[in-house]
Amino acid sequence: MENPTKKTHLLIFATIIVSCLVCLSSAKPNSASEGFSYDPCSERGPQHWGDLEEQWAKCKNGKMQSPVALSLWNATFNGYLGQLRRNHWPAIAILENNGHQVVVEWIENAGSIKINGVNYYLQDYHWHHPSEHTQDGKTYPLELHMVHTNNNPNVTNKIAVISILYKFGPPDPFLRLIEGDIKRLNIEGGERWLGTVDPRLAWPMYSWSETYFRYMGSLTTPPCTEGVIWTVMKKIQTVSPYQVELLKQAVVEEKNARSLQNINRREIFYFGPLLGRKSAA
Repeated sequence: MENPTKKTHLLIFATIIVSCLVCLSSAKPNSASEGFSYDPCSERGPQHWGDLEEQWAKCKNGKMQSPVALSLWNATFNGYLGQLRRNHWPAIAILENNGHQVVVEWIENAGSIKINGVNYYLQDYHWHHPSEHTQDGKTYPLELHMVHTNNNPNVTNKIAVISILYKFGPPDPFLRLIEGDIKRLNIEGGERWLGTVDPRLAWPMYSWSETYFRYMGSLTTPPCTEGVIWTVMKKIQTVSPYQVELLKQAVVEEKNARSLQNINRREIFYFGPLLGRKSAA
């Protein structure tokens, strides 16, 4: 009979060799060398983020980091969360390439969402490929983060992010609106004027009453600030392969997703309107 210990050691050794070969074959100049990288083989890769800058220490020693694995099986129903409440409208926006992500930033007031009685105002949309959060162990081709903030000194948690995961299918209407502008972005960075953009195109009306996950986490890029209120929609939207490829080609790094982080005994909640209709306002 084959020695199982020897077989395990050989498997580990083979894995290490493959990882090294992948790093060597994928080595390329990093246009964001003065910041951070998603390349696991880079000295500025995710495993080193917490050591690159003093103010990025949470990336290494934080206990409430994002993203995390989500599932109804390990989440607790919370009827007090209530249906999502938003009040967005069209406003002037610009399209940016910050070297890591394609970002739509609103430079006018584009509305807000309300969580725990607090209004959080829309700042930007940006995309990660593949998805950072997972559902039931599955990673999706794309994830949209809708970043909202409230800078009132009396508000403890100043950032709230709505997340939508995407599978391949019909094109996403919001991305379709800006496809031409994404094509014209400079891969090394820069921005384009978009004019008036309606954020509601990315978030269908029916999603107000959809099931969602809620947990306390962090930004998924340095400085990995904690105290972020995460709302991850359970319903998976669709995006075309062409649209995901556009986002990939617009930035240097083919993948811009942080790996899953430890939950560390945090509570993961979910709300489904068919299960509870108590308002959170």
